[in-house]
Amino acid sequence: QVQLVESGGGSVQPGGSLRLSCAASGIIFSAYHMAWYRQAPGKQRELVAGISRSGSTNYADSVKGRFTISRDNVKNTGYLEANSLTPEDTAVYYCKVYYWNAYWGQGTQVTVSS
Repeated sequence: QVQLVESGGGSVQPGGSLRLSCAASGIIFSAYHMAWYRQAPGKQRELVAGISRSGSTNYADSVKGRFTISRDNVKNTGYLEANSLTPEDTAVYYCKVYYWNAYWGQGTQVTVSS
């Protein structure tokens, strides 16, 4: 059974930082690309950042220079380091792994507010 479990979300003030984690089980994590998405209330889910099996990364323009995606294939875990957070970053953040199939985590809430 494939499971993706996100953690690390929470409430922070503007300018703060969070490190989100996505722990995978039931798959060979290194065989999958991974991505982080987010969905704010009333908005569509959007791609935040992606990292390929080989480690190539890409970012949404809105987070470039502030967020960093990474992965540890030994720990079967992906990460999203989010810095200089603004209220516009408030959303539920989801991780996704994909190659032949796609799997999603349950999401973790990030709230940025003063």
